[in-house]
Amino acid sequence: MDLRQLRYFVAVAEELHFGRAALRLHISQPPLSLTIRQLEREIGALLFERDNKTVALTAAGAVLYREARQLLRRAEEVADIAARAGRGLAGRLRLGFVSAMLSRGLPEGVRVFQRQAPEVEVELCEMNTEEQIRAVAREQIDVGLIHAGALPGELSRLELPREPFLCCLPPGHPLAGGRTVRLEGLRDEDFILFPRALSTHYHDRIVALCVAAGFSPRIRHEPRHWHSVTQLVEASMGVALAPASLRAAAPRAVWLPLAGAQAFSESLCIWRRQADPAAQRLIAAIAGAMEAQAAARDPA
Repeated sequence: MDLRQLRYFVAVAEELHFGRAALRLHISQPPLSLTIRQLEREIGALLFERDNKTVALTAAGAVLYREARQLLRRAEEVADIAARAGRGLAGRLRLGFVSAMLSRGLPEGVRVFQRQAPEVEVELCEMNTEEQIRAVAREQIDVGLIHAGALPGELSRLELPREPFLCCLPPGHPLAGGRTVRLEGLRDEDFILFPRALSTHYHDRIVALCVAAGFSPRIRHEPRHWHSVTQLVEASMGVALAPASLRAAAPRAVWLPLAGAQAFSESLCIWRRQADPAAQRLIAAIAGAMEAQAAARDPA
């Protein structure tokens, strides 16, 4: 039994006339009659009582008619869902992100995408950079938003708008009254920075900035996420170098530019090379939201 047979059967069941059903299906009557006989043989029961003047459904035919209509309707729905998925308008996407992305336009980008494709379910998964790289490579998530770093060859990447590192100081810190902070002035401070294993590139970048200023940072506390870093600074547990977008997450801390140091936070959007249309739409929406937020924060 196939969908063509069911469509032919439903047409006869609704018209109760083989000639009219054939016209409706845009075929001649002989192949229609042959198809109904084949269907009856496959089922092992008569579907129509027919003579030279009338056609009527049998009890088996009435049951099949009810079920066939539901199956055909469902088949149309499945085809529509598949077509919409092909255009990036249906399905499910798993999006990984590091916590810093919450301050850089991630929620806005997801909302834009959901307005464009309301039938696509987006599942947000907070993960560190290394976890996301592995998860995208293993197809456990579809798209990742990470801090910059080395990627395996099977992953594609899009550079997101970069932002400056700022010095994040506790309220009342002796350096908080200045307009900028020189890195060498933090030589004797306790630093707050997540473990190297969670984001090798970022960890090494911050350590390298300090080494270039003539000292190795004394890392006292190692939380897992940027928001935890800034909250510990607010609690006067140490100082940090953090991306500028995190200022809103720690408003009581003092955020100052670094004097004489060109230091930028770099982030990437990553996905497997064969991203489906829905993933491509999501990537474009997030990148657009992040670009808009960066432009608003740092107008030219």
